Amino acid sequence: MDAEHGTRTVLITGATDGLGKAAALLLAENGFRVFAAGRSAEKRAQLETLANKNKLPLETLEMDVCDDGSVQRAVNLVYQKAGAIDVLINNAGLAYVATVEDMTMEDWRRQFETNFFGVVRVTQAVLPKMRERRSGRIIMISSVSGLVTPPTQGAYSASKHAMEGLSNALRHELYPFGVKTVLIEPGYIVTNIQQTAVQLVQPYQEKIQNGPYAKVYAGSWSGAKRSAQNRKPHRKIARK
Repeated sequence: MDAEHGTRTVLITGATDGLGKAAALLLAENGFRVFAAGRSAEKRAQLETLANKNKLPLETLEMDVCDDGSVQRAVNLVYQKAGAIDVLINNAGLAYVATVEDMTMEDWRRQFETNFFGVVRVTQAVLPKMRERRSGRIIMISSVSGLVTPPTQGAYSASKHAMEGLSNALRHELYPFGVKTVLIEPGYIVTNIQQTAVQLVQPYQEKIQNGPYAKVYAGSWSGAKRSAQNRKPHRKIARK
């Protein structure tokens, strides 16, 4: 992918790990001005060091997609520095793994706060100026889980189903304004989301091992391990 008609500006959420990081670097290498957003100061610093070393037009910024003020501050900063956002890539996400019955309502809400409401929050912050310019592209990083739902991934899959519906609405609503919505549904990719999921599932360990769904959990983890063996490099996936 090459920048057209001068330098294009890209804002990527969840850009300090995995697919988001790979996409940020790839776009910067191809001439886009990239703003890579993330929560971790350490990971932002590592990415910025890498970008500076390779003299890439990439800079990082702090953003928590679950916080209105954080999102607005980050988006305003991009507008101050670049004047416009040509492409928004909604990539930030996490996964809670538990059966529908076992998962607490608090974790259900946390799942949707990041994967769905976070997407809405950032999109709403960026849209007014895109619409006024009658130009822009919003790229939604969904998942094949937005189409099919493995056991123990009901919350994650439901959040991605919600993103699918949101994307379809945006596609129709923004068409008259020249703003395009693109939905991407990757298969299983090994990123930091799995490590985070392992941490988030700790409160459910007793139920996982000894509860009525123990066999369901065992089968789910076995399938995830098989999928991980067929993983592809983030950079190769980002190129697609």
